[in-house]
Amino acid sequence: MSTSFRLLFSPQRLRNCEIRNRILSTGHQTYLAKGNMPQDDFIAYHEARARGGVGLIVNESARFHESSVGEAPDLTILTDDAIPHYARLAAAVQRHGAKIFGQLSHSGRVSRRMRDGMRGVVYAPSPLPENRFQTIPREMPTDMVAEVIEATAQGARRYAEAGYDGIELMASHGLLFAQFLNPSSNRREDIYGGSPENRLRPLREALLGVRRAVGPDLVVGLRISADEDDTGGMDRDLVLEICRNLTGEGLVDYINTTFGTMAAMGGSIHVVPPMEIAPGYVAPNAAAIKAVVPVPVFVAGRINQPQIAEGILAAGQADMCGMTRALIADPEMPNKAREGRLDVIRACIGCNQGCIGHFHAGNSISCIQNPSTGRELRLPPVQPTDRSLRVLVAGGGPAGLTAAVTASETGHQGVLAEAGPELGGQALLAQMLPDRAEFGGLVTNLTQRLSHLQVEVRLNSQVTAAMVAEIVPDAVLVATGSAPVDMEVVGAEPANPVDAQDVLTGTATPGARVIVADWRGDWIGIGLAMLLQRRGHHVRLAVNGICAGMNLQQYVRDHWAGQLHAAGIQVIPYARIYGVDGDTAYFLHAASAEPMVLSDVDTVVLASGHAPDTALERELRATGLPFTTLGDATIARSAEEAVYDGHSITRAFLSGLASASTGI
Repeated sequence: MSTSFRLLFSPQRLRNCEIRNRILSTGHQTYLAKGNMPQDDFIAYHEARARGGVGLIVNESARFHESSVGEAPDLTILTDDAIPHYARLAAAVQRHGAKIFGQLSHSGRVSRRMRDGMRGVVYAPSPLPENRFQTIPREMPTDMVAEVIEATAQGARRYAEAGYDGIELMASHGLLFAQFLNPSSNRREDIYGGSPENRLRPLREALLGVRRAVGPDLVVGLRISADEDDTGGMDRDLVLEICRNLTGEGLVDYINTTFGTMAAMGGSIHVVPPMEIAPGYVAPNAAAIKAVVPVPVFVAGRINQPQIAEGILAAGQADMCGMTRALIADPEMPNKAREGRLDVIRACIGCNQGCIGHFHAGNSISCIQNPSTGRELRLPPVQPTDRSLRVLVAGGGPAGLTAAVTASETGHQGVLAEAGPELGGQALLAQMLPDRAEFGGLVTNLTQRLSHLQVEVRLNSQVTAAMVAEIVPDAVLVATGSAPVDMEVVGAEPANPVDAQDVLTGTATPGARVIVADWRGDWIGIGLAMLLQRRGHHVRLAVNGICAGMNLQQYVRDHWAGQLHAAGIQVIPYARIYGVDGDTAYFLHAASAEPMVLSDVDTVVLASGHAPDTALERELRATGLPFTTLGDATIARSAEEAVYDGHSITRAFLSGLASASTGI
């Protein structure tokens, strides 16, 4: 075992449960459930992380009462028919030495509770507006609150009968139990509202019921936001008092801390904090709770590296570290860290695209860097080939890097040729945007794997017919990327408009007064606007869409909408660039086509779309040499699709080619 992580790989004991290390996979939505039950894909996902060495898995929250069930593929644990399904999951995790706790949650007012495309009836402590889903719930009758409390105990009993090691109740992120605790969302006048004692009553009675239902041996814990970071949300003082009361009565065996709330646009950034948020930033809040409670305290919040987790443990700020996205990116992270193989850990970069971004798009979980995440049964670990091929990879962006890694891991002999002086492609530009430096970790992770596999890399080497003749490959993987599309701008001059890429590389210098014409609706427009504003330019952001960051994950989008406002950058929606003339820019309203005239402009910066570079593809078609295109060389998308193509298409294409050449 690596001596660098003495605390991280020490056991943690809770009641009769000994957890092998301090690495925790917190409850998180995967959308892998089938029929609201953990089935094969769901089980394979968690089993991969148990096999990879995690200490404790808390499976995503199961809805335990019908009033919180919608049409989404969430877990439910409403009847005893669920027990065999959860038993399969528990056995799959436990056979690899990990422990598993079952999480119970009710969303309360933080929901639209969609059914058949329509909003359903949403229940909460009081009929007060919720500011993210625009829901005004129906107040739970007193007898319904008692019914929910009893249902909590029955859900816990089902987990226990399925062989789980522990139970975790959610009073975090502004969900139902948190709504009862908070005087801003609980205005009741019965026994479940009013005084602090009454507001605590639902959670307290639920915990008592859970303990009665599961007996004295199972672990019972609580997840709670250390601070909801929202006007009207629970603050740290209130949370500290709640934790003191519950642990003082011996109702919980641990406190699992997080931050923020799902009930507000601002506070929701902390639910899955992206790269803009500092690593390990919740730890001081966990330490404040740890100082006043006699039980172990867990913490989560951008703990994406084992070094960060070890530091938190060494500082005495927490007893276990939630490293959920680190495990999404690399299920083998614990084993690699324990063995001292830090250079091959695929570190999470906090992009939020394949994890929570998939969830908010209604898709099952994955990872921008790890296409096998969520697809464990469809994309299992690659197997060595029976016939090694000579493979030329053209292009060193995310698609080409992934293709070279995948080919090498499969046993093929690869040469990666990159036309430029360094590897990384457009990821090198993305990392230049404000607060996006960590995006470069995508390239770092891939190049480290290339080095570990000893793949031959040729820089400043554009693939040509002469190179193909020299290498004599069996196949070419074309990952030559894409280039900005020339947007038709009436009155365009050499210095106006300029392209976003040229601004980032320094080949174009905008004037003092800038309009960023954002066709993409993603990171580029927002990032350029913030970059230029921080350099002293007066900036307006004209978006060909309904809002800035329209195509970004919603927590990130909302966070940057606030940052743009704070920076004084005017955002102009529904604006499609038409022309320029002197110090005036002309746009068309994207919905009505009515003119939009913006004056006092020195430079328009175009954040335009990209089209594939097909030059090499056309040359190869004439040779008859087997090839396939990957990533932007097929069609311009994001780094996630580039990496997915580089892995999945490469393994399928080369497998088919090797099989065909051997007559199999």
